[in-house]
Amino acid sequence: MKKVLLAIMVIFLAGNMQAQRIKLVEGNLKFLKGVKDLNLQYAYDDMKVGKYSETDYVAKKTEEYNKKEAGRGDKWAKMWVEDRETRFEPKFEELFNKYLEKYDAIAEQNNKDAEYTLILHTYFTEPGYYIGISSAPASINCEALFVKTSDPKTILAKIDIKKAPGKSGAGWDTGERIKEAYAKTGKELAKFLIKNKCFK
Repeated sequence: MKKVLLAIMVIFLAGNMQAQRIKLVEGNLKFLKGVKDLNLQYAYDDMKVGKYSETDYVAKKTEEYNKKEAGRGDKWAKMWVEDRETRFEPKFEELFNKYLEKYDAIAEQNNKDAEYTLILHTYFTEPGYYIGISSAPASINCEALFVKTSDPKTILAKIDIKKAPGKSGAGWDTGERIKEAYAKTGKELAKFLIKNKCFK
């Protein structure tokens, strides 16, 4: 019984150590009070993937998959980029806007009439893995940068989001694991902004 309780405690502590963290690291959020619409942009420049640069990671996985099955790696590399537009960004927006609904606020891409723009910059991705008998979930680290749409180089506020958890399993479908990390990021970022009295 003691061993079981100890195992549960270890799992609990490990879960807490890996918990998502969100923190305002620059500026303040006062300018978002009463705001009803945001322009949305996404950035993935200088992103690390696990212990690799994104370029090295994609090259490595493409070669590995092509060795197992001709063309499979090339297909995977194409999906690696396309998943951003088809899976990750829509999932972030779905959850982010779900929480903004009650304040009649919305964030959309290409909303050039919005006074402020939110740039979600993903700077680290842990793609997770699945090898049948073992698996690990994906996670992402992002920074939410708020700028004036007319002056995108001046950062008004920066929020750091670490270890947003994704999904485990999903076979070789890396995008399916990572997609859920964007859903979690959208949800928690919206809750954080509301807690800080934005949009009210």
